[in-house]
Amino acid sequence: MSHHNGGNATVLGAGSCSMEMVWNWQVIDSCFLSSSWQVKNKSMFAASCIGVVFLVVTLEFMRRVSHEWDAFLLRSFQRRLRLQQAAAASAAPASCCDGPESTFVGPQFATFRATSLQQLCRAILHGIILGLAYLIMLIIMSFNGFIFISVILGSILGKFLCDWMVVRIPCDAPVLGKEKDQRTYSVSAAGPTGCCA
Repeated sequence: MSHHNGGNATVLGAGSCSMEMVWNWQVIDSCFLSSSWQVKNKSMFAASCIGVVFLVVTLEFMRRVSHEWDAFLLRSFQRRLRLQQAAAASAAPASCCDGPESTFVGPQFATFRATSLQQLCRAILHGIILGLAYLIMLIIMSFNGFIFISVILGSILGKFLCDWMVVRIPCDAPVLGKEKDQRTYSVSAAGPTGCCA
């Protein structure tokens, strides 16, 4: 067992892990996360790079799942609000948010709170995303150029597959420059799209 600090590398004997602390392009005997993930040949290294790509794609997929779950909860709240409004309109002209005697003029709000199970699902998704992000960060701290490129490629592929941009714009939106305030027309996601929705 020996240490070689002149080149910012730690070598644990012949055929053991070589952990570089500077930018490198090492393939054979490179290790990631632990000594059990030691690359012994080029095929193992190629498999490691492909695995890192899919790990980053999985992170993007979980981010999309988290986003879609929040959007699903929002749609369910909006359905409940419409049902409350319909019930209030059929019973009396009162608002669903204020009592019939209210004389307040201004924006009205209906507040909905996620159930314990819904919030637990949100928390679990958040934990998975955080864990994957830190795992990728630890892998990339090997300072290996090939692994860095694999992370970038995985991020590009994940964005392409799991975050396809689709917007919904009102057809009666005024032509740019014809109205004073264009900010009243919001551009929102059109819902689940892409392979990962």
